[in-house]
Amino acid sequence: MRVFLAFLAAYTLSQFFRSFLAVVAPDLAADLSLTTQQLANISAVWFWAFAIAQLPVGWALDRHGPRRTMPLFMLTAAAGAATLSQASSYAACLAGMGLIGLGSAPIYVSAVFTFARTAPPERLATLSSWLLGIGTAGNLLGATPLALAVAAFGWRPTFIAIAILAVGIAGLAFVLLPALALAAKPPQERNQGFGSALLQIASIRGLWPLLPIILVSYAVMLCERGLWIGPYLAQVHGLDAVGRGNAVLIMAAAMSLGALAYGPLDRLLGTRKWIVLWGTLATAGLLLALGIWPGLQLGPAVALLAAIGAVGMTYAVLLAHACSFLPGHLLGRGITLINFFFFLGAGLLQPLSGALVAALSAQGKSPQQVFGVLHMTFGGLMLAACLVYLLSTDKRP
Repeated sequence: MRVFLAFLAAYTLSQFFRSFLAVVAPDLAADLSLTTQQLANISAVWFWAFAIAQLPVGWALDRHGPRRTMPLFMLTAAAGAATLSQASSYAACLAGMGLIGLGSAPIYVSAVFTFARTAPPERLATLSSWLLGIGTAGNLLGATPLALAVAAFGWRPTFIAIAILAVGIAGLAFVLLPALALAAKPPQERNQGFGSALLQIASIRGLWPLLPIILVSYAVMLCERGLWIGPYLAQVHGLDAVGRGNAVLIMAAAMSLGALAYGPLDRLLGTRKWIVLWGTLATAGLLLALGIWPGLQLGPAVALLAAIGAVGMTYAVLLAHACSFLPGHLLGRGITLINFFFFLGAGLLQPLSGALVAALSAQGKSPQQVFGVLHMTFGGLMLAACLVYLLSTDKRP
């Protein structure tokens, strides 16, 4: 239990870091004269740093274990929050967010690595989903509580406090996490280099049909919750910071409940593939509905966003599906390589969606039209990924 709680504290902070920009984006834009494209790039650099760091994190997990790896990286996240609190330019914001993304990189994969090494295989998706669901409270903290803190103290002092909190959680993780013994390797793998290990993982054909949905499904959720929900509610529905925070809070709570609900489904239904497929198809349909009717009243629009948050949280089940193809001695590098593609998708989709919004706005489109096209694009990408995922092999828990 103490190990789960240590991961939970760290992962809650990580969730906050990946989603807070939706609430403070208008304040940053006003104070630092940032454009919509620059805000999208600031959000994206978190995901780029996070994704790129997955590869060395995987090596560190297989070599040193989570107890040494995770706290050291978290100190980098604290430095990023401190940098962001003092930012006076676009470049400084990019640097701060990049450090935060780098420092957040090992948190969830360290937990999955530990669960896969210490818990029965059939419980992997459940434990990972529970951590995801409860830890999504970080999304809640990045909604109304953050909006209230920024309104009361300003965004700069708020992020100084967050940097101090990150240092404290890093220390807690070092004290509570176990020192796992390294997995035994087959004789032919003992001298295997970093690159050859990645090539061996890439050669696992069972993973190939999962790649498009890994790239798209979680990326769309992160874009919607972490970047576009705030501007959408501000520009289409005219909500102020606290109003946006309240609406984001509803979506974040739905995401948390959705992740918790997905947790035990693979054991109850005996499948992972079909849980992910039907959840992704339902999410695509909801996004298309939001795109087709962009002029919905506030209440139905927030309800649709909450439904998207709930049914779209297939991430942990999809990660467990992918992990089921991995050999034990490559577990750390395999989990992080898969996670790399999850967040590579987000790193690509954030600036591309920013470019789409900027281009449509430059053409004189109304906010309703702009966000209608954006949501239809998100839904279309998820449908296309589902078509490839149909070819995958189901790995029963």
